[in-house]
Amino acid sequence: MIELPEATVLAKQVNETVTGKKINKVIAAQSPHKFAWYYGDPQKYNSLLAGKVLGSAVSNGGQVEMKAGDAVILFGDGASMRYYVKGDKLPVKHQLWVEFDDGSSLVSTIQMYGGLWAFPEGGFDNKYYRMAKEKHSPLTAAFNRPYFNSLFGENIEKLSLKAFLATEQRVPGLGNGVLQDILFVAKMHPKKKVNTLLENEKGALLDSLKSTLTKMVAKGGRDTEVDLFGKQGGYKTILSRNTVDKPCPVCGTIIKKEAYLGGSIYYCSNCQKM
Repeated sequence: MIELPEATVLAKQVNETVTGKKINKVIAAQSPHKFAWYYGDPQKYNSLLAGKVLGSAVSNGGQVEMKAGDAVILFGDGASMRYYVKGDKLPVKHQLWVEFDDGSSLVSTIQMYGGLWAFPEGGFDNKYYRMAKEKHSPLTAAFNRPYFNSLFGENIEKLSLKAFLATEQRVPGLGNGVLQDILFVAKMHPKKKVNTLLENEKGALLDSLKSTLTKMVAKGGRDTEVDLFGKQGGYKTILSRNTVDKPCPVCGTIIKKEAYLGGSIYYCSNCQKM
């Protein structure tokens, strides 16, 4: 799943590879998918986008946004993005295919769920899209201690750290995937309650959040995900499906996996005590 580090890397790669190319044609929803979300009628994407030049891309949380003339293409967190040069073999099944006039293509497929929205600029009134654009990114200086403290509002005191950080888009782009290493570095258990945090622990959590995400971006994303060219990210996850049942790199305790809040959590029971 695309989370903040991968979205940041993908936007950079799009700007270096695809920006400035003219869109030749667009095919959307060729392979029906129950949980592929579109803006309006996907069959109208071609008339909206064909002939327009792809502008710059930016990441908003876990989303990648691209300008195309007076239109916008927006990839949500469950949408994979792959770039193919002319002559490459394209996937047989796909949910969005953007072909450029030089024969190269940007192809997106959905595995579990994801958004592939194309719309006139200013025409997409989506709460999560607005929140992702409006809120501060942890990669910026504006995401500081006062801002972080402001997230600890009403009705969150009884939440676990996983629920607090990875739901409701309090920190857009911070999902269950990147959450695991953030909490490991902060030495906090995913089930630890927010109302038990001391002030120094809040500071440690903020430091881990910013430093861990920065490292993930610098390494080209996590090793559980791939980039625009299908290359695995260079950040070696400490806690993920790749490391479960293996020794903790700090203390040697076997890393555990557990179902929690509709997903999985990974943790070291020694380093991350409740």
